[in-house]
Amino acid sequence: MKRNNLLKLLILLFFGVFVPDLYAQKDSVDYHFGTSVLLSTGRYAPLWLHSNRYGAITERGAGFHTEAGFAKYMNLSSREFDYGYGATAIFLNDNQKTLVIPQEYYIKARWHNFGARVGAMKEHYGNQDSTLSAGGFMFSRNSRPMPKIWVGIDEFTPVPFTAAYVEVRGGLSHGWFNDNVYEVNPFLHHKYAYFRFGGRLPLRFQYGLDHVAQWGGHSPVFGPQPSKLSDLVKVFTASSGGVDAAAPDQINVLGNHIISQSMKLDATVQQFRISAYWQNFTEDTPFRLMWQTMNVSDGIWGLSVRNESFPIVKGFLYEYINTTDQSGPYHDKDGIVYGGSDSYMTNGVYTGGWNYFGANIGTPLITSPYYNTDGYTQTWNNRVSAHHFGLEGESHGVSFRFLSTFTTNFGIYGYPTLRSKYQHSFMTEFSGEISTDTQWLLSLGVDRGDLRGNSTGFLVGIRKSGLLVKY
Repeated sequence: MKRNNLLKLLILLFFGVFVPDLYAQKDSVDYHFGTSVLLSTGRYAPLWLHSNRYGAITERGAGFHTEAGFAKYMNLSSREFDYGYGATAIFLNDNQKTLVIPQEYYIKARWHNFGARVGAMKEHYGNQDSTLSAGGFMFSRNSRPMPKIWVGIDEFTPVPFTAAYVEVRGGLSHGWFNDNVYEVNPFLHHKYAYFRFGGRLPLRFQYGLDHVAQWGGHSPVFGPQPSKLSDLVKVFTASSGGVDAAAPDQINVLGNHIISQSMKLDATVQQFRISAYWQNFTEDTPFRLMWQTMNVSDGIWGLSVRNESFPIVKGFLYEYINTTDQSGPYHDKDGIVYGGSDSYMTNGVYTGGWNYFGANIGTPLITSPYYNTDGYTQTWNNRVSAHHFGLEGESHGVSFRFLSTFTTNFGIYGYPTLRSKYQHSFMTEFSGEISTDTQWLLSLGVDRGDLRGNSTGFLVGIRKSGLLVKY
């Protein structure tokens, strides 16, 4: 068979077998454009006016942002094979910086329940409430999307032969810390698996495990770090580094490893959906189940109640967040290794810590380095105790969201604050439609305390979206 004919046959087989319905339904590319203005009285904006917005809003007291982008979305329900892509750019300005940020740029594909994507895309990990939570322990929406290669199962999928009473989702990704704030071009390794039991029963249980590691790159102190394929295997299995690794990574494991476990219980009682969840965060070895860890008193405990039949108040949330234990104040003392002083979000080799472009990747209640006034790139306040409340609803076409957070902050082990610092953060947010393709947003925020100072402000924005092209 001639080469051209063979090529035509392969193309026909691909589109005929794997993509049988690409032409049965129309695809479309949508656009979006938005702008917002932030004004506040303090040096920093109130916490909830800028946090958990994927780094699109400045943390400074005043600024504005404009974003524009396009996306081809996937139809998850009706196609065996589908694909998507998108890009968003942001223009961000405040009194310290003017930036053009490539916020999202990705391509992705799905065959049945298996997916893959390349690029930077907004993601949501963890079992916390999606709109009212202060953010997950390991992952929140506080930092910009990071460029990654990802493969896995994005949505909960029934395990064969379980009558859909057992579901699973999980993935594996390789990413790049391309912010180069301290270390240059370190890698991200992330793998996770979540299991859900109960199917359509009124009571369902979920357990999840996330494992991340920062590795590779170039450290100003330790020099170039191991970054070969064989080193990736060591990172994957959490093994010790070789002779070319920094001394701490030869003694412990190669890279900065963090594990987060989570449990969630969902109950349906008439029109109410009640969710109780727990997340923890550990850096100690060996691996232990979350109720057996050295820092078992650290974590996020959340209770969410939702009621779709009474939209005036359709969601309520309470979370207790504690990160003060960290397996005790001592890692080692008098020759005895305790394994404590975990110093969340920081690491001896990777001084930049669990941050991306100055923002904590995890909960924003651990102070992000962009608040540092001395140019220090490390997290200086990671021992926090907090109570967080959320409420949302809708009336007469206007949606509202209220957040209220009370934190006590103790600095970090070894360098505590001279006294406990308190910070209270509030936000009331309203949103609605001007037309079917244009939405408005108004957020009012207040911060009071001696951690970030007092600030009162507002964020007002408008966003337009619609069809760009159909094919």
